[in-house]
Amino acid sequence: MTALRELPSVDQVGAKLGDVTAPRALVIDEIRRVLAEMRADVLAGIDVDPPSVETRVRSNIARFDRSSLKRVINATGVILHTNLGRAPAVKFAPLEGYSNLEYDLAKGRRGKRDTHITGLLERLVGKPGIAVNNNAAAVLLALNTLARGGEAIVSRGELIEIGDGFRIPDIMAASGAELREVGTTNRTHIDDYRDAIGERTRLIMRVHPSNFHVEGFTSKPSLSELAALARECGLPLYEDLGSGCATDLAPFGIREPRVSESLDAGVNLVSFSGDKLLGGPQAGLIVGDAELVNRLRRNPLFRALRVDKLITQALETTLRHLVFERWDEIPALRMIRMTADEIRERAERIKGRVSELDIIEGRSVAGGGSTPDQSLATWLLAVPGDAVANEQKLRTSQPPIIGRIQDDRLVLDLRTVFPEEDDEITRALGTLIPK
Repeated sequence: MTALRELPSVDQVGAKLGDVTAPRALVIDEIRRVLAEMRADVLAGIDVDPPSVETRVRSNIARFDRSSLKRVINATGVILHTNLGRAPAVKFAPLEGYSNLEYDLAKGRRGKRDTHITGLLERLVGKPGIAVNNNAAAVLLALNTLARGGEAIVSRGELIEIGDGFRIPDIMAASGAELREVGTTNRTHIDDYRDAIGERTRLIMRVHPSNFHVEGFTSKPSLSELAALARECGLPLYEDLGSGCATDLAPFGIREPRVSESLDAGVNLVSFSGDKLLGGPQAGLIVGDAELVNRLRRNPLFRALRVDKLITQALETTLRHLVFERWDEIPALRMIRMTADEIRERAERIKGRVSELDIIEGRSVAGGGSTPDQSLATWLLAVPGDAVANEQKLRTSQPPIIGRIQDDRLVLDLRTVFPEEDDEITRALGTLIPK
């Protein structure tokens, strides 16, 4: 068992690391950190290898000098893959140096950063809007502005939890609004909302359960019914739409409510994600009646939740493509619109170079909490051999290739692979499969 006295001193290790190209303070700090970990192990009765201090310090410093965030090839067939950044990034060239983020060039004075996206957003959905850093922030801002200190009425069937433990009741509590539940899990009627409205009611809220569906003995009021009740009682109707579908994807197999449909039905305020079916960067977009949007913009929380210049530029680029219907410039929409025949043709070309592969029918999904019971026909490359070992080898290759295991085989879905990545897939499979 290693004794504490056998561990080298900081100076002894530092003398051996003089060739490390890093600030001396960083090297010394890392030596101390590694030695502290080893001392803790020794005191806990865990045997350590004193000479390994130098190796561990070198490895750690080398790791700090490499980017942790890296490009991966998504061959899972999940278009909005939450763990892989949801919607694949739209191409844009980040502006170097300064920009007119908050400067009105025409008037020569301070401007507002959301002016870069508001005009495009209004052209797209027909109502003015603003952007914050994600849809959870959008919900928080809307509820804090419109219902803080009062009640927000929500159906019990819409008190959902989405990714990473985000729950609607929790965000409502954090906003300062009091939750008023109505109806039951499976059935809520318009009179349930009507009966719940009182002097403390500040808004009616509808939450689109985009990551699950309830079937069977179910019912809920239409948006137009809720809008009529809200107008009758002088209350705003707010909908958290989540997936942010801005264009009709039904011809391609994805049926999801569109933002414009909610607004046309009389919803006063709609919030949704930028990095789901909109196909843009992470953001929370809030659109609706100008008076309500202006109230949200004046809330001090808006400044705390606003987006930065890179997100603004990526979002502006995405919205411009949508307004001009340049669907193929938005990778997520291009992947949804891709036909199974196109995918099979690409799979056949790869199989022509790696003959051991099989091509089998499969299904792709939108993912990202959208369209839980809808999928798209595709063709899969099935890799022979040990599925677990093959998955690990591809995942740790350069660049990492992420597939999925299905029926004890590793399969790759080219729907979510950029065509220019096909050659990298082919080379990786060529080294993976023994000849």
